Amino acid sequence: MIKKGTKIAKPKGKLGILIPGVGAVATTFIAGVEAIKNNYARPFGSLTQMGTIRLGKRTEKRTPLIKDFVPLASLSDLVFGGWDINNETCYETAVRSGVLEQQLLNRVRPQLERIRPWKAVFSQEYVKRLEGTHLKKGKNKYELALQVIEDIKNFKSENNLDRLVMIWCGSTEVYLQPSEVHSSLKKFEKGLKKDDPQITSSMIYAYAALSLGIPYANGAPNLSVDFPAMVELAQRKHAPICGKDFKTGQTLMKTIIAPGLKSRLIGLSGWFSTNILGNRDGEVLDEPQSLKTKEESKLSVLDQILQPQLYPELYKDYHHQVRINYYPPRGDNKEGWDNIDIFGWLGYPMQIKVNFLCRDSILAAPLCLDLVLFLDLAQRTRMYGIQEWLSFYFKSPQCAPQLYPEHDLFIQLMKLKNTLRYLRGEDLITHLGLEYYD
Repeated sequence: MIKKGTKIAKPKGKLGILIPGVGAVATTFIAGVEAIKNNYARPFGSLTQMGTIRLGKRTEKRTPLIKDFVPLASLSDLVFGGWDINNETCYETAVRSGVLEQQLLNRVRPQLERIRPWKAVFSQEYVKRLEGTHLKKGKNKYELALQVIEDIKNFKSENNLDRLVMIWCGSTEVYLQPSEVHSSLKKFEKGLKKDDPQITSSMIYAYAALSLGIPYANGAPNLSVDFPAMVELAQRKHAPICGKDFKTGQTLMKTIIAPGLKSRLIGLSGWFSTNILGNRDGEVLDEPQSLKTKEESKLSVLDQILQPQLYPELYKDYHHQVRINYYPPRGDNKEGWDNIDIFGWLGYPMQIKVNFLCRDSILAAPLCLDLVLFLDLAQRTRMYGIQEWLSFYFKSPQCAPQLYPEHDLFIQLMKLKNTLRYLRGEDLITHLGLEYYD
């Protein structure tokens, strides 16, 4: 266990950001960082850049910026590289994705045009609605992993990088549950060499990163790093890991609203959620097996927050339904509708209606930034394996096998900030406050 007030190595040198899946989310993230570095825009939505942290008693009035409180890498030290199934520059992908205005893209065009993704590890077996032309070839999955490792080493050498972090921004893969090949590192490596069909493309990237001791975050709902073999590898190679599935649109709203209902003991009869989106993510999720992966991630949230086993009269029999619909005209501008049937005093029924017109990539980009900076911080602090304190950013947070994941957004934020306080030797905030009234 890391000791309170432990020494944190300074973020010297350049930090390389490795991104499998250089699509709408990744290019919005990269373009945004470049725009912020050049003072063309502000880092709204980023806790590491704009968030503050209270230290000590309220009467002390100590609330520094998080980036001034813990030693995070500077945006000027970030260098981007990645893989994609399309052979086009980041600028071309950003234009095609249609997330950011052309005027802003023009201002960072030189930086984006310098980044062209490497050939990707990809199989349509796991993402059935996509076809790729910019792909690696190898006699087995182990050889493909070695090619990814070679890409990483070349990227580090050519850019004179000091440290690296990998964040999965690729598409949602088909639904898989952990199997025998995932149960140990030895069996997983044997499976790579035997082309085991239970080993997906994202797992190959995770294996490559962790083999080199590089922190890994999974931004999609697919099985990628959340199984024993990868946890074993992460511990062995001293690499932090976290995931999965960026908490952005509709699920973000659920983790805000549901804790409020539970705190006031307001009952829930049903929660119906439907989405329309038209980007590449929407196209991928139009396929039933990929959709199931996403639905499992989205459906798991309410039960953990509401705890029906503790409050059966309020939450035991509620109906929870999620629908995702591919609608090309909407592009990256997703729309989520929620109908929430609730009941209060004496069982009287009420309703809540939510219509969230959000932008998937705009919500995800600051999460990418925070995660890579916090994972780099974790590694410099010698925090290895599962980083549950980063649950704040995920729909399906990874945690120790004997635990249930914490989904309440406000508890997640408290956990994150208390972790930072602990690392810097500050008192944890409990909000008890009785000392003010003695």
